[in-house]
Amino acid sequence: MAVYHTARSRAGIFAPGALPPGALGRRPIAQDIDGPALPRRRARPTVRAGRRPSRVGLALGAIAITFLLAFFSLAQTVHVSATGYDIDRLLVEGSQLQGQQQEILSDLDRLGREPAIRKQAIDLGLGQLVEPLIVPAR
Repeated sequence: MAVYHTARSRAGIFAPGALPPGALGRRPIAQDIDGPALPRRRARPTVRAGRRPSRVGLALGAIAITFLLAFFSLAQTVHVSATGYDIDRLLVEGSQLQGQQQEILSDLDRLGREPAIRKQAIDLGLGQLVEPLIVPAR
């Protein structure tokens, strides 16, 4: 039923302005209050329907987030330990290469001296040079 500002009900007591605001125990209508009417707040659909977030859903969400954080932590730990193993392996390999370098340098020092060169030449079938032959100029 539509109620207009100038309309009267059959009994006459429900006409606007017939009773003071709040006389029937209700809040005053926005038309009876002087000033601009405030817009009504809209209730969320879940509140209007009487549904609330389930505690089971919240618990499952918390468990899922906990597992994701634990998995991330585990992945980081594995990555750090794998990096540690790689560093140890590279240090051992570096020390082996440094030992090989030292061995090669000592071999070069030993084999580069005159007695070692003479021995290698004799082993290859070369002999000692005779005194040089000097040819007079013409």
